[in-house]
Amino acid sequence: MAAEVISHPGRITDITPEFVTVSFTALSACSSCKAGGFCGVAESEEKTIQIPTPHGVWTVGQEVDVCLRRSMGFKAVWLCYAIPLVVLLAVLLGLVSAGVRELASGLAAIGATLCYYFVLYLFRDRLSNEYTFYIKEKK
Repeated sequence: MAAEVISHPGRITDITPEFVTVSFTALSACSSCKAGGFCGVAESEEKTIQIPTPHGVWTVGQEVDVCLRRSMGFKAVWLCYAIPLVVLLAVLLGLVSAGVRELASGLAAIGATLCYYFVLYLFRDRLSNEYTFYIKEKK
């Protein structure tokens, strides 16, 4: 199961009935992690996420592991990087091959990519339900 999960050590900073807030810093070891490019935590900065409060006894300051299924990381890469690139290139190459001027083709390709990201933004609530992080006690 460990190969199917991307995890990072973190610390609980706040607890409410709805959410547990966890802060974690990507360590330099993340640069050598095979999943570092997929999870977006490869930079060394403080990250804070809210996770629906799981069952169990949690305390502020407790060390935990923040986890996400690896397949969700791959899906995020497709949604955020691969599909927009395909949209950009398809519109650009399609318009250029149709004889549209390069400037207009480039602007249209950028506009199409922005429209894609806007649609993604409209579906943010639905996507946030799919991308559920969870925490487990640090061993």
